[in-house]
Amino acid sequence: MQPANQTNGKINLDPDNAEHGLAQLVLTVIELLRQIVERHAIRRVEGGTLTDEQIENLGEALMNLEEKMEELKEIFGLDDDDLNIDLGPLGSLM
Repeated sequence: MQPANQTNGKINLDPDNAEHGLAQLVLTVIELLRQIVERHAIRRVEGGTLTDEQIENLGEALMNLEEKMEELKEIFGLDDDDLNIDLGPLGSLM
């Protein structure tokens, strides 16, 4: 069995360390959604469909989400590699 902080591209759902595995799974899903939202936001900014205020609010919200993700990764002892799961034929998440 691998240590909790080691990654092999899969979610660690070790029954003896379920909290860590669950945190890894939840943060991976949140990171995936964050990346999707960020890409969509960039398309909207580049498309010129947002006001300056909307761009500022969107940028601030994305920065706040990224900061919170860093805090949560630190709390659960995870790093970017732990969230970079293997999505099979789609490749890695990040």
